[in-house]
Amino acid sequence: MNWDILIRYAPALVGGFGVTIFCWLMGSAVGLAIGFAVALAAAVPSRALKAVLRVYVEVLRGTPFLMQLFILYSGGPAIGLRLSATTAGIVGLGLYSSAYYSEIFRAGFAAVPRGQIEAAMSVGMAPIDILARVRLPIALVAAAPPIINTLIVMSKETVVLSIITVPELMYQMQTMAAETFTAFDAIFAMAVFYWCLVEVVSRLGRRVEERATAFLASR
Repeated sequence: MNWDILIRYAPALVGGFGVTIFCWLMGSAVGLAIGFAVALAAAVPSRALKAVLRVYVEVLRGTPFLMQLFILYSGGPAIGLRLSATTAGIVGLGLYSSAYYSEIFRAGFAAVPRGQIEAAMSVGMAPIDILARVRLPIALVAAAPPIINTLIVMSKETVVLSIITVPELMYQMQTMAAETFTAFDAIFAMAVFYWCLVEVVSRLGRRVEERATAFLASR
């Protein structure tokens, strides 16, 4: 392990890690928002809408993220869509993860006991109140563990963004390895950065799950 090289490239690696976290957080926010909207729309009694949403989910889940990223970044200009590498990376992560989040939210809504919904209807609650005060809290509690797990998985998917020249951690690591011929040192540094990120998310996730379980038990 060459510590002199690691120290020399530390600013670039830290900067790349910052870009990684930014893309991951923004992409996750986009994915959660779209996934939640898709899950809500799937509850609308329309076969045509359900079919469209099912195709959306299955196409995004059934094709590699790398292929989707290339289509968005390299194929976008063909239809007038010109995005910077970072923007394309964020949008790509958001769209790709939204398919998984939509299924997580769908399963969360399905976990709401039918009896509680019927009880809310029997006392005259409006559909929007039933959603906000009955269905949504229980669904979010049920969805918390898989959401945390998907967040962790998506944090590691950010390495693919280096393919379209997003200056994230993998990109900086490849630059360091190419310039110094110290591939092991670069890979080791990247592994430490990702391990720290996953460890932080895991610990925060366990806290969220504990609070969610306590909330569910108190109802």
